[in-house]
Amino acid sequence: MFRKTLLTALLLIGSPALAQSEPTGDRVEVNGMQMYYEVSGEGDPLIVLHGAYMNIQTMGEIIPRLAQTHRVYALEFQGHGRTNDIDRPVTYQNLADDVAGFMEAVGIEKADIFGYSMGGTAGLQLAIRHPERVDQLIVASVAYDMEGMQPDHIAFLPQLVPEMFVGTPFEDEWRKLAPNPEGYRAHVERLIALEFEPMAWGDDVAAMETPVLIITGDADIATLEHMVAMFRLLGGGVMGDMGVPLPASRLAIMPATSHTAVIGQTDMLMGFIEPFLNGEVPSGMFQ
Repeated sequence: MFRKTLLTALLLIGSPALAQSEPTGDRVEVNGMQMYYEVSGEGDPLIVLHGAYMNIQTMGEIIPRLAQTHRVYALEFQGHGRTNDIDRPVTYQNLADDVAGFMEAVGIEKADIFGYSMGGTAGLQLAIRHPERVDQLIVASVAYDMEGMQPDHIAFLPQLVPEMFVGTPFEDEWRKLAPNPEGYRAHVERLIALEFEPMAWGDDVAAMETPVLIITGDADIATLEHMVAMFRLLGGGVMGDMGVPLPASRLAIMPATSHTAVIGQTDMLMGFIEPFLNGEVPSGMFQ
């Protein structure tokens, strides 16, 4: 299973960049890093957060599609893409604070957030730690508790070692953008350590007031039961057609979709994201 995941990620890394309506790239100092970001489109601000071992390019077509209706700020996290690494653990809390620091640095008071995988989990922590910064949150392929991960994933973690990445085409691609091309092993070691960070945020999720769109594949890294539990913590899972508005949060499940297949299905993602951001609700018989 993990070998297939690596192969899919490698194909993403090696794929050519798609047109992004002339994005503008820049760097800003955030928590001791020179964080790289790109801006494209016009409209309300929307911040895009990539997954682990990824960068802006490997997020694919979703960024230019979102930029058709929003002003998109796509970030590259610590040690990813063109953002330099620093001597600090990669944790979801640190990543969330980096996003908040970025917003402060570039003058964004509040924004919608879309995050995939590691970026989605960082977005979840952003809404927990800095709720005043988040208008609406879209999280794809995330978990809020390690107990919600698929048993196959949990069983594989002890086998995860840097040699799966170091000296492979993953490192070759990473070096093309990295400010310090010799720092790949340290980067990978931090990301492996992230897999073992404690994660049990049920109470924090239940206390959130931010509207959240949860997107998951039906064969994703977290179980479907976990996603439904998260939706219920956010007030979802109630019966409609009872004369009261539906909860602000939503759950979308992509069929026949593994973890790495989520981000490539742009049309389906946009079909979920745009109605959520616009507050659109399908009409029923009693509306």
